[in-house]
Amino acid sequence: MPAIEVARLVKRFGPFVAIDDLSFDVAPGEVFGLLGSNGAGKSTAIRVMCGLLRPTSGTCLIQGIDVARDPEEVKRRIGYMTQRF
Repeated sequence: MPAIEVARLVKRFGPFVAIDDLSFDVAPGEVFGLLGSNGAGKSTAIRVMCGLLRPTSGTCLIQGIDVARDPEEVKRRIGYMTQRF
C-alpha cells in the first residue's frame, strides 16, 4: 500500500482552479518533493493532503485513510511544519 496516494485531485476556489487533476503515489520510505513555480498549487496540495482543506474532487489517501472522509485521523498520523507562520 502506498504511504500517500493521490488520484485525480482537484481543488477550486470559486472559478479559480488551484489543483487540476493531480495524481501520484509515494511508497513507504520514499523521499518525494513537490516542485513548481509560484502559484502552481504546491501549498494547496499539501494543505489538502494534511486535511486542512477539503478537495473539490478526486481522492487523497494517507496510509490508506481518506483525507476527505477522516481528516482528523490523518492529522493524528502526520507531522507538518510550515515554512512561515
